[in-house]
Amino acid sequence: MLRNGFYWRNREMRQHVRVIDGEVAPTIVLKNATYLNTYTKQWLKAVIWIYEDRIVYVGNQMPANLHNAEIVDCKGKYIVPGYVEPHAHPFQLYNPEQLALHAAKTGTTTLINDNLLWLFMLDKKKAFSILEEFSKHPVSMYWWARFDPQTELQGEKELDLFQTEDVLAWIKHPAVLQGGELTSWPDLLAGDDILLYWIQETKNQRKPVEGHFPGASERTLTKMKLLGVNADHESISGEEVMRRLRLGYHVGLRHSSIRPDLPKLIEEILAAGLTTFENVSFTTDGATPSFYEAGLINQCIEIAIEKGIPVEEAYLMGSYYAAKHLRMEEQLGSIAPGRFAHINILPEKHIPKPESVLAKGKWIVKGGEQQKIKPHIQWQAYQIKPLDLDWELSNKELQFSVPIGLEMANDVIMTPYPIEVDITVEELPAETTDAFLLLLDRNGKWRVNTTLRGFTNQLGAIASSYSVSGDFIFIGKRKSDILLAGKRLKELGGGIVIVHQGKVLLEIPLALGGMMFAGEMDELIGKEKELKQILQSFGYPFSDPVYTIFFLSSTHLPYIRITPLGLMDVKKKELLFPATMC
Repeated sequence: MLRNGFYWRNREMRQHVRVIDGEVAPTIVLKNATYLNTYTKQWLKAVIWIYEDRIVYVGNQMPANLHNAEIVDCKGKYIVPGYVEPHAHPFQLYNPEQLALHAAKTGTTTLINDNLLWLFMLDKKKAFSILEEFSKHPVSMYWWARFDPQTELQGEKELDLFQTEDVLAWIKHPAVLQGGELTSWPDLLAGDDILLYWIQETKNQRKPVEGHFPGASERTLTKMKLLGVNADHESISGEEVMRRLRLGYHVGLRHSSIRPDLPKLIEEILAAGLTTFENVSFTTDGATPSFYEAGLINQCIEIAIEKGIPVEEAYLMGSYYAAKHLRMEEQLGSIAPGRFAHINILPEKHIPKPESVLAKGKWIVKGGEQQKIKPHIQWQAYQIKPLDLDWELSNKELQFSVPIGLEMANDVIMTPYPIEVDITVEELPAETTDAFLLLLDRNGKWRVNTTLRGFTNQLGAIASSYSVSGDFIFIGKRKSDILLAGKRLKELGGGIVIVHQGKVLLEIPLALGGMMFAGEMDELIGKEKELKQILQSFGYPFSDPVYTIFFLSSTHLPYIRITPLGLMDVKKKELLFPATMC
């Protein structure tokens, strides 16, 4: 077993050397392998020896000791490193373990994950314990240390989510590879020295800091570089990619459900003359479930190859360049001695979806057949279970009177608008797209009431315990349907419920803390597709309703948000209407 779950112990490394000396047999031998050598960018012939979870030899020799070794003939196949997702949000309805298992089926064998959910759901001791459990997974699961919650919280100081002692403990943890993502960068520019201290301590640990700078000017990017930020994944044009590269950033090219930008970004950086890609990687940035039906980073590599990135570079952008940026190149991202045995076996060089996948030396897919990998995270041991709610949603919480609502500019951008319809009624008229919007404290102690324009022109109600703040969101035209959706949400112990004219149309139970689905990804993908279909039939005009719901409270996006403190003008950091105590 790895030391602390993350590094090999001395006796294990001695055992690996004994394999070379013939004293111990490898567990798997890949012969007649044509593999991509990361360091020469050549396709070379080799025999690859694997002992348990580690590559121990890459060369021309067969092992002298083959006792019980599995020998796989890879003639006619092409072998590349397992792909790396450097920026995962592993809780977009799915849970981290099921996302990892699903990702590995198409070759993404390493994920670097947002730790935000653990900050909300677990104390530090339990959080670090679950990180160690994840380290035993065949897929390499690493994390980043957040510096901010992405929303305004009621009594944030009392919650102790971002105390310096705890932030530093996360930064120093061996499973944590970077700090960020830095959504609170305006505070840093405004003089927040505690935030700057956390960044500097991250750099002292020789770990990079990930930014979040959509639309940032050269001046802002330069300032953030001076303050210690290493990388950013928010480019929405080739010009923005090039600007970041010229300033020394590592750039993540994003291809996600809410911003499927990769084809355009690649076309534009190639047109700009970019010929070197060592500081570029890919990310799917926490896409919603159905976007992952065809996989994760394999999709990005496929697009890159189709758009003219050299094949070798495309694979390295999906593996080694991300690992090197995260200073994990001695463990990940290449077929070489000493690396984790994350290996994808491809039918052709230009087809990045593998027909066989090894993750830490275990077969995830073998010859096109998925292997059964049993989940091992015991969620109940961490008290991550259905919500036990001791309150009932009532007409008392459905009192609407504020004059300003949120209008959808797209899936996630909200602008303020003056409410012109009568919102004291039981049902809002179908000829408008105004709907009731309620954010309700998970413990039933406070509420924020307003309207949302542009989400639906008909739907009775949708209720969700899935939100960036972990509180409950209700959207709909009809108060009676909102009440029924709230009742079902309580009975489920959390989830998403759609109701229309007194009938429940869809339920997605989120039995893991009201935030995550407990079942497999394939089932969840089907449910999310159904959710989209229903909402679009009721007038939802955009592509990603799950992110609309999730980000309603998110203060890293403009212009107006419904937060636990109340309605907020994000740019001015001004509270327009405070929350009401229940």
